[in-house]
Amino acid sequence: MDPRLARISLFPIKSLDAFEPERAEVTSEGPIAGDRRYAMVDNEGEYVNGKRTPAVHRLRASYHDPDRADLSMLESDADEFDLRADREELAARLSEHFEYPIELIRDETGLPDDTEIPGPTVISTATIETVASWFDLAPENVRRRFRANLEIGGVPAFWEDRLFSDHGRVVDFSVGGVRLSGVNPCQRCVVPSRDPDTGEELDGFRERFVAKRRETLPEWTDSDRFDHPFRLMVNTRVQDDGEVEVGDPVEIRGERDELE
Repeated sequence: MDPRLARISLFPIKSLDAFEPERAEVTSEGPIAGDRRYAMVDNEGEYVNGKRTPAVHRLRASYHDPDRADLSMLESDADEFDLRADREELAARLSEHFEYPIELIRDETGLPDDTEIPGPTVISTATIETVASWFDLAPENVRRRFRANLEIGGVPAFWEDRLFSDHGRVVDFSVGGVRLSGVNPCQRCVVPSRDPDTGEELDGFRERFVAKRRETLPEWTDSDRFDHPFRLMVNTRVQDDGEVEVGDPVEIRGERDELE
């Protein structure tokens, strides 16, 4: 095996499409710099995301950098927005799309779903390809469904399950010069069952995923943190910040008590 960083994906606007740079800063606060820096919320401050409404999937975003996006609704032309200067204009456009008031909030340190374990999420390319084969989907379609930050190549499917242990323990590993701790296999929600372009739900997705995950479960996944099969990807904490770059070697350093 030759574990290497194969892809970096960050999501400047939470719940929308990825920006895929060749290198990125991993911050001491936890996420990759620029990841989920912006989020759509309603007038009660609740996130507007794919868990809540399939209408999110009908938005397309592409990025010049994490603060400049081209945004379009399906079957409409894209408009360019400077996310720092044009937030009110973009919020108005989003309000039209969702048909209720939207505010675009910003947090420089990021707005992850898991605030207790906010580091980059990790998956392997082989895992994405294997899951794609379960549903006769293209790997890119599955990649967009599961939305990991760091993708590892040169390893077998579910290699990332080596990056967590039992409760109270973590697995230290490095990506280039950045040191991370793998904590928890990520519990999945309804979003991966939906087509990333249309929001249409794939019938029987959860049931087939669970059955195939059980069928293909490697021996190294054995952990009391893996308490049901609807888990994929690993949540991490950052130990040493720094820059990661596609092609960086990935090395497991060892397991330790979580509080050490």
